[in-house]
Amino acid sequence: MGAGLVVLLVAVVGAAAFGTWRRLTDGRIKGVGPGTSDKATRRQQRSSTALAPQDRSADPTARPDLWLDSGDLGAELGRRATLVQFSTAFCQPCRATRRILGDVAAEVEGVAHVELDAESHLDLVRRLDVLRTPTVFILDDRGRINRRAVGAPRKADVIAALGEAIP
Repeated sequence: MGAGLVVLLVAVVGAAAFGTWRRLTDGRIKGVGPGTSDKATRRQQRSSTALAPQDRSADPTARPDLWLDSGDLGAELGRRATLVQFSTAFCQPCRATRRILGDVAAEVEGVAHVELDAESHLDLVRRLDVLRTPTVFILDDRGRINRRAVGAPRKADVIAALGEAIP
């Protein structure tokens, strides 16, 4: 077997494995907090314990990565929960995610949907470790990030995650 054929075979197997991994993980909603495997969350846990927004200013060690407020979003938080979506202009899955989250916000009382352009909010993108779009955060009524999804989530998964996030 020639060297070129071996390289081609390795590339095809690698691409198939990556595609399978992406299909299995895209849009999956993960918890943010103790006991989760999210890399950003583990960093936050080592740093400090999350505080209520009004308490964060009193504690200089509080990590801002776990919280968003109306100043960060440029919109008011939902009375019960907020769905925050980071998108980009040419992102096809972002359009589907916008529709899904908009439908959920319309169906569930007290839930707001806020879509942010990732390119216009680079400070938040860096702070929250947003690596690709769409990335969705589910916030409770105080603005604490409870769940996170990278890729387009399914509507049923968003509703189930809201059920866990809403007090």
